[in-house]
Amino acid sequence: MSYKVTWADQRINKNEKAKLKEDGLDVFKDLPELVKHPFSEIDKSYYMYFKFAGLTVQRPQDKGYFMMRIKIPGGRLNLKQAEHIAWLANTYGRGIVDLTTRQAVQYHWIPFEKLPEIFAGINDVGLTTMGAEGDITRNIVDNPLSGIDANELFDTRQTVLDVYQRFQGNRDYSNLPRKFKISINSNIYNAGNAEINDLAFIPATKELNGQTTRGFNVKIGGGLGMLPYLGLAMNIFVTPDQVADVAEAVVTLYRDYGPRRSRAKSRLKFLIQDWGVQKFETALREKVPGLQTAGHSEIVGWSNGTALGVHPQRQAGYYYIGVSVPAGRLSGDDFQAFVDLAKKYGRDELRLDHGQNLILPYIAEKDLAAVKSAEVFKRFSITPHRLLDFGTTCTGIEYCNLANAHTKEIFKPLLNELDKRFTFEKPVTITLTGCGNNCAHRSIADIGIEGVRARTQAGDHAEGYVLSVGGSLLNGGHFTEPLKGKFSKDQLADALSAILQDYQDQKLPEESFYDFFLRQKAPHFQSLVDQYRSQLQEVLK
Repeated sequence: MSYKVTWADQRINKNEKAKLKEDGLDVFKDLPELVKHPFSEIDKSYYMYFKFAGLTVQRPQDKGYFMMRIKIPGGRLNLKQAEHIAWLANTYGRGIVDLTTRQAVQYHWIPFEKLPEIFAGINDVGLTTMGAEGDITRNIVDNPLSGIDANELFDTRQTVLDVYQRFQGNRDYSNLPRKFKISINSNIYNAGNAEINDLAFIPATKELNGQTTRGFNVKIGGGLGMLPYLGLAMNIFVTPDQVADVAEAVVTLYRDYGPRRSRAKSRLKFLIQDWGVQKFETALREKVPGLQTAGHSEIVGWSNGTALGVHPQRQAGYYYIGVSVPAGRLSGDDFQAFVDLAKKYGRDELRLDHGQNLILPYIAEKDLAAVKSAEVFKRFSITPHRLLDFGTTCTGIEYCNLANAHTKEIFKPLLNELDKRFTFEKPVTITLTGCGNNCAHRSIADIGIEGVRARTQAGDHAEGYVLSVGGSLLNGGHFTEPLKGKFSKDQLADALSAILQDYQDQKLPEESFYDFFLRQKAPHFQSLVDQYRSQLQEVLK
């Protein structure tokens, strides 16, 4: 550690006091001794350190099982790594692997006593869990099609790796006030979901020395959670070779000046709200002199970071296949089946997008028919047309200590029912998250569903769900607006149908749900759910 702690004498929360005594990355040093003892002997105050190793103590917390995340920069796996992902699921994860909205994977039921050997195997294939959680730089997201995308300004894969290597295992940046999320993307459809990241590099051009230079503009202070904020533009343009330096300077400012009093208000977005963009930019320019002013943004739309279906690559004669993985959950055997297809027909690569789906790149045109006929595609769609293809979910109350309601178990049946009732020309995104923390990106969905605590009319505790509408990252972004009224699991399909039927009946030709929302406004949707609630015999409170 080469920096000076400046916050030790400030009013800080209990996690911060603990981190002054032991760095979060010391969990790897502690682990060989810890596993010699029963999990029940570990004090709960130590649980936060597991997060720096990509681990969260799984619900119920007394059984010694973990949710484990693996970092996958930009969501790109070689096939040796991908095979290990499948093997881990079948060996330690009870046969299941979950894909995340940050182009990574996570498991449940990871046994405490097996952690050293599990970590050793992950490291052997060039992956790591270090920093997949905790108060540290998290998995860096990218355009899932970087390097093969006709709609990107340039290939960002090396830039992502440069930034990843700048922070990975670096104890100068392993004690941040909270997590820190970085997006790097040159796709003109905002495939990196820039506005919901702490720091985002977006495609831009600028005239320098009489030539058009391709690089990035920069957005700062975005994030979801209980209090979501959209990232704000700084007046800065950077070339790819400057990205790592700028990222390091931003993280340094956050480390040294970010709020550490309340965990709930410790993200970079709160420092930006306090300082303002201009003050932060001035401090950044002092650390990285000579930065150019912002260039022309090349963003023209928003893809939500998904890449579903069969499409030509920028490399002539090759296609990528974006596979819909409902609720982001699949078996280790099915994951291995995709690895086997990539081995036979693709190259040494499998990719993950932001919508909890996977991508098979470099499929030759002559092999498309053979790949499409594979047995695994009887279970997974490569022709995205359903509501189910575009939805995302968080872990939910099944394993998560923060959740109020179930998610993955009910999501697929729910959207299958809706797909029986509706077909739309344009995708409608529905997300389901188990609490207000927004892990499934509820705030940027067309329709967001959030699990909440509720009571029946008799006063009994129940799992409830509330709806919100109108999320998007078009034109700088707009978060969903909440609708009043709680629904049970069994009422959700009809509550959502009230909204979707109205959209189907009243939308203009080619009108997206978001444009329909902008035309109708939130009170219109509130009236739809109110009308449905008025027909219910059992209303949740």
